This record gives sequence, C-alpha cells and structure tokens, in this order.
Amino acid sequence: MATKKSAQKTASPARRKLTAKNPAGKKSPGPTLQPLPVLRIGLGFDIHPLIAGRKMMIGGVEIPFDKGPKGHSDGDPLLHAITDALLGAAGMGDMGAHFPDTDPRWAGASSEIFLIETMKGLSANHYEVVNLDCNLILERPKLAPHIEAVRRHIARILALSPERVSVKAKRHEGLDSLGRNEAVAAQAVVLLVRR
Repeated sequence: MATKKSAQKTASPARRKLTAKNPAGKKSPGPTLQPLPVLRIGLGFDIHPLIAGRKMMIGGVEIPFDKGPKGHSDGDPLLHAITDALLGAAGMGDMGAHFPDTDPRWAGASSEIFLIETMKGLSANHYEVVNLDCNLILERPKLAPHIEAVRRHIARILALSPERVSVKAKRHEGLDSLGRNEAVAAQAVVLLVRR
C-alpha cells in the first residue's frame, strides 16, 4: 500500500502545484458572481384596415399611396406596435389603457406622441431600450425604398443609434385581408434594460 510520502512523489506536477497553493483544509474561493442586469422583453402587434382618403403613415413617415390606415389617431400601425411592445416590456399595460380611442385628445393625433410619452414613462422607471426589431406586413405599396427612412426616424424618436433599430417589410402573398391589401399590420419586439 502506498504511503502518503510515496503518493506525493507520484502525483503529477499540476497536482503538486495545486496542492501547494491550496493546503489541506483550506478551500479556494469560488468565482465571484456579478448580479445580472434586469432585462425585459416586450411584444407588440397592431392591425388597421386600409381606406381611401387617409395618409399612409408608417413609422412616422408618410408613404405615397391612395389609401391609408383607418384609426382614431393617424393609425400608424408600426408606431402603435412599438408603443405596445415598450409598455408591455415595462409592465405598464397597453396603448388602450394610456391612449384610449374614446379620448378626443387623440383624434387625428400623430402616433409619435404615444411613443414619446411612453418613453418618458420608461425613463421615469429607469428603463432604457437596448434594441428593437419590427415587421411591417403590407401588400402594397412596396416599402423597400422607404425602409431606411422609417428605421432612422424611429431611431430618432427613441434616441437610439439606427443600428439598434430593425424594420423589415413582409407581404402576405395574397392571403386574407392583408394579402388582399385591405389592411396593414405590424409586429415589434423590444429589449429593455433597467439601470
């Protein structure tokens, strides 16, 4: 049977080094864990019918077209979806609770107001936007020529650098009211961090 002395002789250099640094009976301290940041994810969705005689407002930018989203305000589905995503991420309810369509103050209002007021509420609760990803679902008109302007406009409202805002245009390939160009819809996902 090997003695304690002979066992130490046969131990590998790495083992001997570890033993020398950690004498018997003394535990080495474990890694120091840093507290995780408070991160919150929010999901927003909005859909509006398209009617003649309304401006096509998308992300605060007017897109030339003969129809636009019907709504109590300017009906901007993208800004509405983003606003809902921000409110949801912060646990602050939804657009209907803060900006009801029964309130005459919001009749014909720019949807930028909803986003600006929501950002004030987030700031008061110490939340900051990390990034935003959006889908805009519309059969016509083609949005590719306008996407960059929309993305930069949203980034300006949120006081973010444009690379932290993503806006993607999708078609519904002829399916349902979206595919028949009777409606426009938007989805938004946002990540918040609490400072």
